[in-house]
Amino acid sequence: MINIGLTGGIGSGKSTVARLFQKRGAHIIDVDVLAHMVEEPGSAVWNRIVEHFGREILDKDDRINREALGGIVFRDSEKLEKLNSIVHPAIFDEWWRRFDDIANNDKEAIIISDIPLLIEVGWHKTVDIVILVYTSPGVQAERIMKRNGYSHKEAQDRLNSQMPLDKKIPFADFVINNEGTPEETEAAVEKIWKELLKKGAPPD
Repeated sequence: MINIGLTGGIGSGKSTVARLFQKRGAHIIDVDVLAHMVEEPGSAVWNRIVEHFGREILDKDDRINREALGGIVFRDSEKLEKLNSIVHPAIFDEWWRRFDDIANNDKEAIIISDIPLLIEVGWHKTVDIVILVYTSPGVQAERIMKRNGYSHKEAQDRLNSQMPLDKKIPFADFVINNEGTPEETEAAVEKIWKELLKKGAPPD
């Protein structure tokens, strides 16, 4: 069994890379999905977020509007830190519950946890291997402006809230440059996958 953290930054194409690993047989835990789970209306996390940030961050179904909340916290580091202090402990607990479920059912599992802030919050210390999906800041900004319809300032605010990808490279065991063609990205994933299979193979 191998415990892997997959990280990158907004607009780096990390989710695409995760799908390529999943296609090859990896078990994927998407921490962003877990974040949505722990923020369900009426949950303890939801209550604390609403108490701190107000009901104006909710949509008509009382769900947290992530765009509205992001517009608040990505311009204010103290508010972002407060949000993270509410959400991260619950996500961490749910992450390990998912991890244990997979590991208990498949002793030879290659488990890849897709965690945007893996290094920022220190969770890289809990995994065996770190894979970084890299793109330049300019490419990141272009992608999220196109994908989300953000202005350049909105895109930059979100990039500034995360550690620059260049500074994450020293923490990574593998780096996938995701600025090339889809075929080049898939080839990079395949190469790493073969290495992971070697590491996870039982001894002779």
